[in-house]
Amino acid sequence: MYVHTFALKWKAGATEELKQRAAREIVALQGRIPGLLETHVGKNASPRGKGHEFGGVMLFRDKPAFEGYFTHPLHEELLAWLLPLIDPTDLDFEPMSSKAEFKG
Repeated sequence: MYVHTFALKWKAGATEELKQRAAREIVALQGRIPGLLETHVGKNASPRGKGHEFGGVMLFRDKPAFEGYFTHPLHEELLAWLLPLIDPTDLDFEPMSSKAEFKG
């Protein structure tokens, strides 16, 4: 499994309608991009969010599926209109099992 997390700061011009569109279109990738197993998005409720108002978690079958997501036409179509409206932060990783030893 591979985990993709993202947090977004909205820029000026990001209307509530566009924010809702982003949420709908991100969730709609589920079942349309190979290897994308789960998609969760929502408004940030953390007081430590440092201006990130929206975020999500996507679970992929493996790292190659995650890598294919970035060049998939549906993802590129989403980014074409969304990137000018956001300041994104990503954190991507292979989860460690509870029995795995952390090695840096």
